[in-house]
Amino acid sequence: MSGVTTMTTVDQNQAEFMDREFRTLLAEVSNGMSPLELSLATIDWLSHLSISPGKRIRLTQSFFQKLGSLGIYSIQSLVKKDAKGPASAIERRMTSDEWKRWPFNVFAQSHQVAKDWVADATLGVEGVRDEHEILVHAAADQILDLLSPANYPLTNPEVLKATWEESGRNLGRGLKYFVQDQIRDVFKNGFAENEEAFTVGENLAVTPGKVVYQNALIELIQYSPVTETVAAEPVLISPAWIMKYYILDLSPKNSLVKYLTEQGKTVFMISWKNPGAEDKHMGLEDYVKLGIMDALDAVCTVCPKRKVHAVGYCIGGTLLSMAAAAMARDDDDRLQSLSLFAAQTDFSEAGEITRFISASQLSFLEKLMWKRGYLGSENMGGAFSSLRSSDLIYAGIVNRYFLGKDMALNDLMSWNADGTRMPYQMHTEYLEKLYLNNELATNKFHVGGRVVSISDISVPLFVLGTETDHVAPWKSVYKILGQTHNELTFALTSGGHNAGVVSGPQHPRRRYRLHTRPEGGKYIDADEWMEQEAPIEGSWWPAWDQWLDDHTSERVDPPAMGASRRGLKPLRDAPGEYVFG
Repeated sequence: MSGVTTMTTVDQNQAEFMDREFRTLLAEVSNGMSPLELSLATIDWLSHLSISPGKRIRLTQSFFQKLGSLGIYSIQSLVKKDAKGPASAIERRMTSDEWKRWPFNVFAQSHQVAKDWVADATLGVEGVRDEHEILVHAAADQILDLLSPANYPLTNPEVLKATWEESGRNLGRGLKYFVQDQIRDVFKNGFAENEEAFTVGENLAVTPGKVVYQNALIELIQYSPVTETVAAEPVLISPAWIMKYYILDLSPKNSLVKYLTEQGKTVFMISWKNPGAEDKHMGLEDYVKLGIMDALDAVCTVCPKRKVHAVGYCIGGTLLSMAAAAMARDDDDRLQSLSLFAAQTDFSEAGEITRFISASQLSFLEKLMWKRGYLGSENMGGAFSSLRSSDLIYAGIVNRYFLGKDMALNDLMSWNADGTRMPYQMHTEYLEKLYLNNELATNKFHVGGRVVSISDISVPLFVLGTETDHVAPWKSVYKILGQTHNELTFALTSGGHNAGVVSGPQHPRRRYRLHTRPEGGKYIDADEWMEQEAPIEGSWWPAWDQWLDDHTSERVDPPAMGASRRGLKPLRDAPGEYVFG
């Protein structure tokens, strides 16, 4: 009909395609962070604060009280060095003697007073959703961390002192390092001059061994024995797939693998493939089957008629717990024991990382990963670093670019720079099923099409938490004590998520707490547990090794490397090929 404009209709598939492409574009611009989540959280907080007149009056009173106290302190501290300030605490970077002089002590107090007031303003507003409250507080904290006087040369007495004593040469070195780092970042060529001091296969991951099995997802390394006899039951280690396995086989003095072989253990290690776009549809089921179960089959082929001490680290431990629960469900009794290091099985209180995990955030991450096929290491590294931005981001910037200190890498820092990726489907399932829905703890997680339950696991457990872990907080790790009734030894060691685990007998000033709950024993609250367990000086490694010995049947001759007659001919020397991916 003439004069009538015909409109083009858009069907559902076209609409979904348009939505996905547009959100993908937004995700790429925001580097995978949802621009809507913080807005929604802020609206939620402001709306409920607006109908809380009592809270607003109290905040106003608190603001002027803190301001007055700060003014009094600024005057008192001029004449009295030990004057007590109004701040609840002082940021760790501002506790040196230089920061105790006026006016820098006032700067430090002002910064913490601001953080105290902002925490009071953003937390405890009735009606605000928990996840929104956490996000708003975290965002405000990030802004204040950025504005810390420790981050700026003119308000940092340590930078001013170094600049005076060195006639500005520290700033010259810092400028040189800054230019070098920008060039390296552009060409993806590392981040420090002495990074070459640590090289995989030369002075990292050098414990002798052979790759005895390989599939599309893993290489399985069997390490050479160094003792005349070994424990009958071998040890199979599943590290996290977001990290290269050699965090447990760093330089020889820091290698847990080397330590175990020296104690007479037959050790197998899973080395995960670093996934690419071609692996985007690899899911959690694939990681259970191709990772844990295929590795276990191979270990049992090399060591027939022997049960296995299974060990999992971080999300490698979470994956292992899924596999162990499925094995218990299916009456597969090949496990002798289960050890979990900084690994969560209940994500109801998973710590600060949850500020980055919501339905909106997951939607944007999905779009970013869908386009690439994986989540890059820079996204994960940035998220984890921002949890401790003062120490993990700003402190390094000040030390390197303002104080002119070169970053002397150690083996752990070199490993940390060796990033890995996560496939689209696996990472989406991991965040949605575990962090968002907590399916593993609520008996809703499926393996092989059927539900699994941690409570079905009946083998002895050794569970390790680390005191300052911001990735898997120790109280979250501790929750497994409420999920099981079997014998469970819980250890809590000093240090964080990585340094707490990689802390062998040679490390000074280490301590740990240890307690064994017998089978059928009663649950103890985490805080009560910590109060009643006195710290033990030293590394937790020997205690765990003794625990393995206590759950070992006998000593036997070392097994052959691989099992050529049964189809597991050694393929290549450790550390294998996947570690270089």
